[in-house]
Formats: sequence, structure tokens, C-alpha cells
Amino acid sequence: MGKYRGGFAWQSDPDHQFNYHPVFMTVGMIFFYGDAILAYRVFRGVKKIQVKLLHASLLALSLIFASIGLKAVFDSHNLVEKGVHLILFSYHFSLHSWVGLAAVVLFGMQWVCGFVSFLFPKLSEDLRKAYMPSHKFYGKAIFICGISAALMGITELACFGKIYPADKTQRTIINLFGVLIIIFGIIIIYLVANPGYQRPPDDQNEHVQLTN
Repeated sequence: MGKYRGGFAWQSDPDHQFNYHPVFMTVGMIFFYGDAILAYRVFRGVKKIQVKLLHASLLALSLIFASIGLKAVFDSHNLVEKGVHLILFSYHFSLHSWVGLAAVVLFGMQWVCGFVSFLFPKLSEDLRKAYMPSHKFYGKAIFICGISAALMGITELACFGKIYPADKTQRTIINLFGVLIIIFGIIIIYLVANPGYQRPPDDQNEHVQLTN
């Protein structure tokens, strides 16, 4: 985006403001989200409350980056005269837009539900156990939706931006970027699904309240 797509700007230059969108959405909905999913697998020997705080913080960063990314793409359409952008780029038209926006909205809802259920004010243990399978399922499902939206967005940008087949270098970079996103997603899902990487049962003394 910096070298081949003209760099970055904000509302004074909506065309280049768009370039923040793929960067921030990838960092938020894929990189930080994937790291948050792996927090319980990587820090298996750390007290659970500390891992919870890390997990919630990484997800909060994901939501912040995704919100800025959405703001960038909305402005890039709303702050220009009608007809400047291709109608197919409209954020309410393409499948990429539908899946991506749905992923961000569901992600926000998932974060709020998880925060209330497991961190503060924290539901009863029975309710947490009952909700946990749904929390895990929707977490992985939204992550997959985010990856799918990214791959569709890459293809959309490449086609409508006339990168295919005009620019071999950009085409190669975009294709490799898509492949790396797929590999990253596969690794995340594999580590989460593999029982060998699961966190061992918690000691009773780790079940501490955040408030007295």
C-alpha cells in the first residue's frame, strides 16, 4: 500500500485513506485476533486470570484496528463525489463487504458477551460452563469469516484496481499475501483444535475474583 498504491492519507485524501483499510483490517481481524485465540495455548503455565486479561486486551486491540479500518473505507466512499469510484467498490454491494461487515459486528458482540461472562461482572460457574462451547465455536467461526473476507477483498482490489494482469510484481505480492493468510489461519485452527496444545485443568486456587 505504501510503495505501489500511493501511500496513506486521511480524510483530506479519501482515495489514499482507503489504503488504511486492508492494513488495519488485516492487523485487527486476522493477526491480533489469531494471537488472542492462541493466548490460552501459548501461556498454559500462566495463571488463568492473567491469560484472560491478555486475551481480552488482544481482542480489544483487534476491535480498535477493525473499527479504524471500517472508518477508512466508509470515508473513502462517502467523502468523494458520486461516480468517482466504481459502483462495484461500494461497501454495501459486494460479498466481501457483506461478509466483512458481518464479521466485525459479530466480533464486537462476541467480545462484549465474553467480557461480561468471563471477566466482569462474571457469570456463575454453571453459566460460564454452559456458554463456553458457544464462545469457542463463534470465536473460530468469526475468525474464519474474517479470513474469508480478507481473501475476497484481496481479489476485489486486484481485479477492480486493474492489477490483474497488468502488474506482475503487485500480482505476485497480493497472491503471496493471500497464501500467507491462509497458512496463518490453518495454523491457528490446528493449534486450537489439537488436544495436545490445550491448557491443563486449572488449580482451584486460580479461580480468583477480580473484585472483593
